[in-house]
Amino acid sequence: MGIASRRKAEELIREGRVTVNGRIARIGDQADPLRDHIKVDGKRIGFAEKKIYIALNKPKGVLSTLEDPEGRLTVLDLLRRKKPRIYPVGRLDFDAEGLILLTNDGEMAYRLCHPSFQIPRTYHVKVKGKPSPEVMQRLSQGISLEDGRTRPCRIRPLRETAENLWVEMILKEGRNRQVKRMWQRMGFPVLKLKRVAFGGISLGEIRPGEYRYLSNDEIEKLHRLTQTDRPREK
Repeated sequence: MGIASRRKAEELIREGRVTVNGRIARIGDQADPLRDHIKVDGKRIGFAEKKIYIALNKPKGVLSTLEDPEGRLTVLDLLRRKKPRIYPVGRLDFDAEGLILLTNDGEMAYRLCHPSFQIPRTYHVKVKGKPSPEVMQRLSQGISLEDGRTRPCRIRPLRETAENLWVEMILKEGRNRQVKRMWQRMGFPVLKLKRVAFGGISLGEIRPGEYRYLSNDEIEKLHRLTQTDRPREK
């Protein structure tokens, strides 16, 4: 209903700040918004506002969170007009740049991030050194990290510099700092990281720090990708 992210909503419930028909709600309870009185901090919530879908080019040095206790710049600070109850879909590292989606459609945001939907994410990565085709082949087949084996991905070289290599990576999972950890595991630290596409939505010509609204066709594309009955790849 556009009040908070799923994780934050669970925190609100555990803290006893959500009631249904005057009774404190518990994790796992169900409610019908058409019949039940649902309140957060004593205020009744209604239906969510019109769904908003935004593609933003996050620069390096900007947090992909709602707020920062240290007062650092966040993706919400980049919006020219404050959008009510809008949240980033997943995260990009503080020192990474590129495409990040923002929306108040909590269910879609959850599905886009959930590993079972295998939403593709495309990155352009500058790694230190010149990894061999064998190294890239090994990474593409999946390697073991401290949080488990990575899924197969696509890797292809883009261009070389005097001492380094740019590659394109297409992953269908989004673990914390995954791209950097994969290359570090193989002995090639990541020097630059830029996400250029997410779920078929491309960064395109959006300048760093700028954003645009998704088209109806792009929104429909995301809906198709997150259908619950869509066949999953093995």
